[in-house]
Amino acid sequence: MTTTAPVHPVDEVPPARQLAAFGLQHVLAMYAGAVAVPLIVGSAMKLSPADLAYLITADLLVCGIATLIQCIGFWRFGVRLPIMQGCTFAAVSPMVLIGTTGGGLPAIYGSVIVAGLAIMLLAPVFGKLLRFFPPLVTGTVILIIGLSLLPVAGNWAAGGVGSPEFGEPKNLGLAGFVLVVVLAVQRFAPAFLSRIAVLIGIVVGLAVAVPFGFTDFDGVGDADWLGISTPFHFGAPTFEASAIASMLVVALVTMTETTGDLIAVGEMTDRKVEPRSLADGLRADGLSTVLGGVFNTFPYTAYAQNVGLVGMTRVRSRWVVATAGGILVLLGLLPKLGAVVAAIPAPVLGGAGLVMFGTVAASGLRTLAQVDFKGNNNLTVVAVSVAMGMLPVGVPTVYEKFPDWFQTVMNSGISAGCLTAIVLNLLFNHLPSKSGSGAPEPDVLPAGGAEEGVEKSREEVV
Repeated sequence: MTTTAPVHPVDEVPPARQLAAFGLQHVLAMYAGAVAVPLIVGSAMKLSPADLAYLITADLLVCGIATLIQCIGFWRFGVRLPIMQGCTFAAVSPMVLIGTTGGGLPAIYGSVIVAGLAIMLLAPVFGKLLRFFPPLVTGTVILIIGLSLLPVAGNWAAGGVGSPEFGEPKNLGLAGFVLVVVLAVQRFAPAFLSRIAVLIGIVVGLAVAVPFGFTDFDGVGDADWLGISTPFHFGAPTFEASAIASMLVVALVTMTETTGDLIAVGEMTDRKVEPRSLADGLRADGLSTVLGGVFNTFPYTAYAQNVGLVGMTRVRSRWVVATAGGILVLLGLLPKLGAVVAAIPAPVLGGAGLVMFGTVAASGLRTLAQVDFKGNNNLTVVAVSVAMGMLPVGVPTVYEKFPDWFQTVMNSGISAGCLTAIVLNLLFNHLPSKSGSGAPEPDVLPAGGAEEGVEKSREEVV
């Protein structure tokens, strides 16, 4: 008799109703972040409401396509893990600068296309750097990702940045109510319902928010039923050297962030990321970024908030996130449907975000628990890396006197912390020991970290 090989949880296809519920949950977790980038850039350029709406629908459409490429994959494109894609915030400041100093949207899109091509070319190089991401580094990076996202959830819970009622007790009360609902469902509900605790919390929170006047559905009536993003809607792209240079720096930052996210999901799903699969994931990022430049949107990267959702729900199927990508495509083609989702109040998302983003940080701590901290400098590596990662989060203006390229790299807590962790790991665990002989001292980890210490192979870790 022949036996069928067991299917890995990443490749399992849940029933249709579960696919829809889990997929919608992922969409709601990332929707606010996805539409924030076109809103910020378009508002800074003083675009008309119609053009702003066009940017948002184009963004949602390409978000969906990018997610499908990353999850399902074809040839050497796509990591084939449950990864949601969205516009990167690292590109916001450079794009605003490019768009408001005379280049306009065509100059932005020209630089985005070049950056996407560069990411595809550099993907194999980044894939070979995976050996510099032992559990010491990956655990630190995952921890920083979670901690750097918590202020986002806090701003949502308080009412959203720029809200005239920011910090009102009613906003925080609604966020706290959603948080309690999520925790109660996760603790007391049956297994299936506990896995969509975030979705239930958002739906219940929205139901409570409507009678108390938290929601505004005026935008739903104004939105069109059908909207299709056409290539180069705002004109043919232009290629300016200064714009391209700044966007190439952004490309390096997003590749670093995506690497951390892919490794984090690999840890959570028990499917480790190999150099080849990492390169495939980054190559998908590059292709999606090129599509963004063509279809009137911006650079794309993996979304860390959805990494937290994977860890929290323990639903590891990539087809769930692929379904979420399909929903995003529909939202991009049906602006009226997108306007309904956009009407969800920020405090509702904030209550759910506190759980999800905290889960990411907790996953980093779980990875760090595998690292030996005795008789070595690993604690210093973690301490300084977390400090450097949290510095721009806690003090956003700390680097404002530095050059633009430096701000682009270091204003992202994730990239700043990741680069610090890599450099310090090399300094303390790869360079020869103080004696210069390279031989380990008694009861101390060898300079390389050893198979059972920092440099433990990822197969043994998993």
